[in-house]
Amino acid sequence: MDLPRLDGVTHRTVLARGLRFHVAEAGAGAPVVLVHGWPQHWWAWRHVVPALAPHARLVMIDLRGFGWSDAPPGAYAKQTLADDLLAVLDALAIPKAHLVGLSLGGRIAIDFTLAHPDRVASLVAVAAGMSGFDFSAGNWPQQMRAAQERGGEAAAELWLEDPYMVPAMEHADLAPRIRELVLDNARVWLQNPLLPRRLTPPAAKRLAEIRVPTLVVVGDRDVPDMQKVADQLAAEVKGARKVVVPGAGHIVSLEKPLEFDRAVLGFVAEQPAR
Repeated sequence: MDLPRLDGVTHRTVLARGLRFHVAEAGAGAPVVLVHGWPQHWWAWRHVVPALAPHARLVMIDLRGFGWSDAPPGAYAKQTLADDLLAVLDALAIPKAHLVGLSLGGRIAIDFTLAHPDRVASLVAVAAGMSGFDFSAGNWPQQMRAAQERGGEAAAELWLEDPYMVPAMEHADLAPRIRELVLDNARVWLQNPLLPRRLTPPAAKRLAEIRVPTLVVVGDRDVPDMQKVADQLAAEVKGARKVVVPGAGHIVSLEKPLEFDRAVLGFVAEQPAR
């Protein structure tokens, strides 16, 4: 898999927890760590880079099993991914950062904030998952069966037809790039991260503990579960601000990059230097 190039972005490999993690970086200033969703890698943030890099140091990490990071055998519990994030930030000597997470990355960012509040300057939860929330199964069982019987690419094709993906795939110019991004990471269906070792107690029961400035972003065309998670975050995290992006589905940062950039940049700029 060839590494795509983007002006102003540099790449390096960071050793953490015995694994090699790919990290893409751009800009300078206060660190803003961008945690991608399922099944993505750093390239999912490419539309964000030109707008945010002039104002901050962007750190885009490929989670284990995704993109150009190592993919050790076995299943990846989501808490393991949050532990990885801590180790990578330690390796990069980043004591505190603004944390932006999309979908799976949003769930990781929320869990990380609860586990390590001293490491988070602010939290931006974008179409975020949440540990302890009772998600509907959707077509996930069919995806996992396809992965087991026909391989990860078969599961990836089903994901591209999932209600989570429908709004994004309606964009003729965006659909081919999303398909490429998803197929690049098809192997992750064989390393199912929806397994035990989750934050205990789960985030859904601990949102009142979050004390960092929090922005909740959701598209008005995202699936009902994501709308409910966004509502719960906005209601239970003290002082949380909620932004609904008109016309956006689940992948807000790709579907509506201008609106996404405006919301995130404005929010981060409001935060005091730490």
